[in-house]
Amino acid sequence: MLKCIMIGLLLTFFLPSGAQPLKATPTLLLPGLISTNLNERDMTISADGSEMYYTLLSNQNVLSTILYRKKLSSGSWSPPEVAPFSGRYRDLEPSLSPDGSKLFFSSDRPAPGKEGNDYDIWVVERLNGKWSDPTNLGAPVNTEANEFYPSVTLNGNLYFTASYDKGIGKEDIFLSQWANGSFSESIALDSAVNSATWEFNAYVSPDESFILFTSYGRKDDMGGGDLYISFKGPSDTWQPARNLKDVNSSKLDYCPFVSADKKTLFLTSQRHSIPGVRDHQVSYNELVRIYTMSGNGSDDIYVADFQSVLNGLK
Repeated sequence: MLKCIMIGLLLTFFLPSGAQPLKATPTLLLPGLISTNLNERDMTISADGSEMYYTLLSNQNVLSTILYRKKLSSGSWSPPEVAPFSGRYRDLEPSLSPDGSKLFFSSDRPAPGKEGNDYDIWVVERLNGKWSDPTNLGAPVNTEANEFYPSVTLNGNLYFTASYDKGIGKEDIFLSQWANGSFSESIALDSAVNSATWEFNAYVSPDESFILFTSYGRKDDMGGGDLYISFKGPSDTWQPARNLKDVNSSKLDYCPFVSADKKTLFLTSQRHSIPGVRDHQVSYNELVRIYTMSGNGSDDIYVADFQSVLNGLK
């Protein structure tokens, strides 16, 4: 009950004063506060709604840094801070474990005993209220290839994105199961999720009842990459993925996350509302305003009513 109340309060501050309730069509998440003219992407929120982590990305991916905000006693959000474990290397895609005791992320920081700086999955643990130093998950999760976008379930299973020869397509979603205190060799999800094209950035619900991911290049893709959903069916198998048409745009839509009460969907999108041709000659000041506003086509975080999205699939 307390968790639901906290999430409700969280969403209250995600909506501008007087805003209409969330619908299946995504809207910018707190324009100017979280979604700015910069590149914000891949958000994770604690189950009680008290803290959030997300990535601030530079143009051309030269630098990526994980930011942190917490809910203040006044009910507002603290200003963004660089997470204590980030700020030196290219870190991105934070993912809190369901109980909030660990945070997984991808980084190209140097790994002990490993040559080269490819992207690996790292983890920090919460010890006495503070995050530990990052630890590389090592083999068999990490390899000489890149590993991205971790998502951890209640039983400790880890889902992530990689391009391996053992995969199905050009980029795939992999699962490394947690058992007896260690991760197993990763396996690619079957063709209900993965295809011959690109599948990446999967959010898996803590109970593993559904998976949200982005795919690019499918016949029903609306443009630059769409969000899809697959549900667990009989015999613990994934059902054929379905396009979230109410959510997707002609631009890249990716980095999904769902609130703990399964009511709210967060995603990153490069959509914009800037017209290519205007009905008047634009002034320089107007150009500056357009180019520096939220929703200008850079990565922004959007929010939608997840139950409405699911209802649209029926």
